Order: sequence, then structure tokens, then C-alpha cells
Amino acid sequence: MKIFDDIGVQIPTVFLPNKDINPTKWAVIACDQYTSEPDYWNKVEQIVGDHPSTLRLTLPEIHLESPNEPEMIQAIQQNMRNVLQDGTVAPHDGMVLVRRTVNGKTRTGLMLALDLEKYDFNKGSSSLIRATEGTIIERLPPRIKIREGAALEFPHILVLIDDPEHSVIEPVSKQASDGDKLYDFDLMFNSGHLAGYKVDQQAEAGVIASLRNLADPQVFSKKYGLTNQPVLLFAMGDGNHSLATAKAIWQKIKDQVGPNHPARYALVEIENVHDDALEFEPIHRVVFSLKKDFMAELSTFFSGQIELSQANSAQEMESLINQRADGSQKVGCVQNGQFIIAKFTNPTTNLAVGTLQQFIDAFMKDSGAEKLDYVHGAEVTVRLGMQTNNIGLLLPGMHKSDLFKTVIVDGALPRKTFSMGEAHEKRFYMESRKIA
Repeated sequence: MKIFDDIGVQIPTVFLPNKDINPTKWAVIACDQYTSEPDYWNKVEQIVGDHPSTLRLTLPEIHLESPNEPEMIQAIQQNMRNVLQDGTVAPHDGMVLVRRTVNGKTRTGLMLALDLEKYDFNKGSSSLIRATEGTIIERLPPRIKIREGAALEFPHILVLIDDPEHSVIEPVSKQASDGDKLYDFDLMFNSGHLAGYKVDQQAEAGVIASLRNLADPQVFSKKYGLTNQPVLLFAMGDGNHSLATAKAIWQKIKDQVGPNHPARYALVEIENVHDDALEFEPIHRVVFSLKKDFMAELSTFFSGQIELSQANSAQEMESLINQRADGSQKVGCVQNGQFIIAKFTNPTTNLAVGTLQQFIDAFMKDSGAEKLDYVHGAEVTVRLGMQTNNIGLLLPGMHKSDLFKTVIVDGALPRKTFSMGEAHEKRFYMESRKIA
């Protein structure tokens, strides 16, 4: 196995479904999507039926804390052992170039494994691989239960590189041809098209050389106009809690299993933040089954520093909250058929999500509602917020070009700040890697 310790990269052996398996039924969306929409997952069940599928190898988070969760985890882990033994999946050595086309745009990535020894999700981290948002430690235990005892990992982790010269991924993509294809198919529910390609050793060598250049301290300092700052090469895009789970398990077992155990690494897809098809979307909030008057409590919490106004539609509200000319921050509130704009005139953090989250945390801690969920997509947020006794909270987006320098200078962003695309654009499970 090829390991490049200086940049924390391993060239992995990737397991893919064999050619007889229907790839559309095999690939399902990341488990942390549609967590408040059981109808979506019921439809996935109907499509998959009895066919081999990653639906049987991952646990959709809508099932977390359900009465039969332990039995589901046992079944998932047994299914992993079965697919390795019966030939459902077969090994492929080397990186995989991934092209995902959705909404008329194609973004490109590379599958490789990252060294968890070079990743630190804690606040103030200066590691080579860093979280871009706050990690919610309470979210790790259920994920740890799933990964512990698992033979395979099926990642939905997307990791970003800041490569304005397009030197790492794009040269590999230009060389890819139909003869290199490993898979090529449409995803379920109009979620676009997925294709994967073999990457030869010469192209792999080019990737490593280009990554090493990005990690050169002098190149890094010049790019950001900074001195004496530790290099940030890989920044989390999606799936931070999955990578944090892998890290937590590695920390737990490494003294017993030794430094060369496969659990030291985690399979990810890296993408260039400068990919034209890559878009950052805000992650919205929905508060369910309110027990207190949310808007009244919000006004009290930010007394003298908040202004409320009405919009005529969800579209107008979304447009207005993204206007930041006066230095204020705005959040859209959807409740009881109304579209309310909450304007923070003296914000306490750099982003509206951070300002709002302070109140939400206090509100939920004070038993203001039964449940809080983080939702991808304005349409879903509005629909759920319109339901009786709920409120949907729409947040403005952030510019992706600001991500790396913000994380380098200010540290991790508030948790659940951004998402790379809306729910249907998220990563689907296709590739896997042995971790035991």
C-alpha cells in the first residue's frame, strides 16, 4: 500500500459492486439526509427491494434512537461481512476519479484515503486536515456504535483543497477516457449521474506532486499572505462527523493494533473548492413541536438588537436575507403562513448562523421545543416550517472562496454553517474500503 506520510495520503484499495449489480439500486444518498422525511426513505426501500444495496450497509439517521437500532446495526455489520465473502464487491487498487453531474453541472473529485493522525477536529486545531465547522461531540456515539465492528466503510465524506491553479484533480480528469470507466449510471430520484474512472500510476504521481506543492510552507504563506501559520491542506466539506467518528475509534484502538492498521486511514473524496460546479448552500434549521413562543423569546434574547419585518413570499424573504449591504445579519423565519425577516443590528459573531445558534441552543436547553433538525434546501425548510407548531429558519449563504482563509485565521465556523449543494446533490454511497 502506497503511503505519503508528509501529506497524510494513502493510495487505497477500493471495493466496488460487481458488474452484475444494478448500480442505481446499489447507490443510496448519504445517511444524514432527509432525516425528517420518512417518505423519502420509504420510497428508497421500495426501489431497492431485495437487490444488493448500500441501504443495507449503512444506517439512515432517520432510524437513530429507534427501538430496533441495535438489531439494525448488527444486520449492517453482518451484511458487510457477507458482501466481502460472496463477491458482491470486488477490490480495485488505486485512486478513483469521480464525476457527479446534477442540475446540469459536473463536479469532479478523487477518491483517496487520509491519515487520521493528521486530522484534529477540536477547536483551535492547526493540523494538516481540519474541520471547517464545529464538531458536535454528542453526535459521535451512535456513529461509533455503527463503525465499531464494521468490516467496511462507505464514505459520504467530501474534503476540499484550495487549488486555484487547478493542478491536482483537473489534469487527471482531462486524461480520463471511456476505456477507463469503472461505473457509469443514473442515480435514483433525479439526483443526477455518477461516473468513476481508473487513475493510472503516472497520474497518481502527478496528484501527489501537486498536493505536496500546495502543502509547501512557502507556497502556503504566499497564497494567504500569512506567516508562521501551520499548513492547512485538506478542509472538511461534508461528512465531518463521519471523519470525527473514524478519528475517535482510531484514538481508542491504535495502541492495541499498531500504526499500520487500516483503521488509521479513512476513505474520502477530495474536491477543489474552485470547481465551478461546486456550490455552497446554507444549512437551515427547523424547530419542531414548539412549547414556547419562538419569536417572542428571540426578540427578548436580542432585546434592542433585533428588528422584525414581513416579506410577501418565501422567495422575497430568501432574497432579502442574502442582502448584507449595511453590515447587519438577517434570518428568515417561516411560521403559521408568515414570512418574517429577523435582522440582527449588532451581531455577536461574523456569520448569521453563529448569531442565531446562540439563541437556538439556549431555547432548546430551556425546553422550548421537542426537536431541532438541520435541513438542506430552502423549499424543504419552508414546507416543514409551515406545519402546525413548527418554525423554519432560513439562513444566508457564505462565499466558498472565503472558506480556507477564514478557517486558518478564525478557526472552525459555527456548526452546520454550509453544505456543498442541496439534499439531492449530496454524495451517494458507491465505493467502500476495508477497515478491519
